[in-house]
Amino acid sequence: MGGPFSGLTETIFADKSVLNESYQPEEILERDEEIESFSHALQDVLFGREPENVFLYGKAGLGKTAVTKYMMDELRSEVAVREEANDLHVHEINCNGKTLFMVVRRLVNDLLPEDSSPFPKRGLGTGDAFDELYDQLDRLGGTHLVVFDEIDHLDDVNTLLYELPRARSNGHITDSLVGIIGISNNYTFRQSLSAKVKDTLMETEISFSPYDAGELRTILHNRADRAFVDGACDDSAIAKAAALSAQDMGNARQAIDLLRVGAEVAERENDEVVSDGHIADARTLVQRGRLRNKIRDQTEHAQYILETIAKLDQQGEVPARSKQIQKGYERIADAYGASPLTTLKSIQDHLSDLHMLGFLLRHERNYGLKGGQYYEYELDLDPEIVLETRADIVDVEDGPSN
Repeated sequence: MGGPFSGLTETIFADKSVLNESYQPEEILERDEEIESFSHALQDVLFGREPENVFLYGKAGLGKTAVTKYMMDELRSEVAVREEANDLHVHEINCNGKTLFMVVRRLVNDLLPEDSSPFPKRGLGTGDAFDELYDQLDRLGGTHLVVFDEIDHLDDVNTLLYELPRARSNGHITDSLVGIIGISNNYTFRQSLSAKVKDTLMETEISFSPYDAGELRTILHNRADRAFVDGACDDSAIAKAAALSAQDMGNARQAIDLLRVGAEVAERENDEVVSDGHIADARTLVQRGRLRNKIRDQTEHAQYILETIAKLDQQGEVPARSKQIQKGYERIADAYGASPLTTLKSIQDHLSDLHMLGFLLRHERNYGLKGGQYYEYELDLDPEIVLETRADIVDVEDGPSN
């Protein structure tokens, strides 16, 4: 008798990896204007001149990181055949969850000779790390492009964007050139920078707008041609995935996820062709997965607040005022062995942020002079998703039992 995997054959996928988030396409589709702007901003590198700083803005899934990787590969190839260009060094760092010290230390360690001891995690400060960074940049020489993905998540971004672009003019480096490429999901990121940083950064800004349904169809057809065996994916499935994603966020990553998960649904149902019906089923699964990821991305205390409101929802006690939420939150934080936030204002700030992020519905109540004005909150998603996600994140046995 065969085991659970015996008899399984591949009937739909030819190369499933092209539908993975990590896949880097050889050709970037539907981003010609952005690529042209990027190439103009980087052209000084080809002539051995100091590079411009470039900042890319747009929501997740709009191609910012993919375009940047493509441009770095193209730039490396072009630099290799130009005598007037310096040696090119590209450094890529994701800033999410990082401190400024961690980022600078990572850069230093990337630059240090292989036989050197890494820059210490403790005992030295950020200023020491910058000093070592400048020494290593000049030791190597050439042109250095530093790609900071999710730069809006960095804690002390003003110091970074004041120090690095001015390193040469301030005499910190003499034998190397440095340019910054910042990638941000926040269109208003520049407004949060200090005045002196804005004045000295002199960056090229490239904005990535959402894809429309036609653009998403082009991208999906290209991926489908590689991902599926001939005849295994209906055009109607591609059109459905493109239309759903265009209606939602114009997000290529979401559209590709729908196509991949739709094919997985078809496989489970032993169907040999992916149809628009499979894409419709995939939509629920993809939305659930993305909500789980969004919840995991929140801070520990924001998650406690979401868990509190989910439990209030199950008990039929929503919408709830912030004071009621605070009491439940304190019980949950205590049960997890965490020190609760002590002020109602801090709870209200978290509630406001979670409302802005789309997790919560907020209802304004105004009862005039007698009752006053206040807000009530409830979840704008299935409470089961919150509680299931929290159970995945923590060991349930160590969590609250009530």
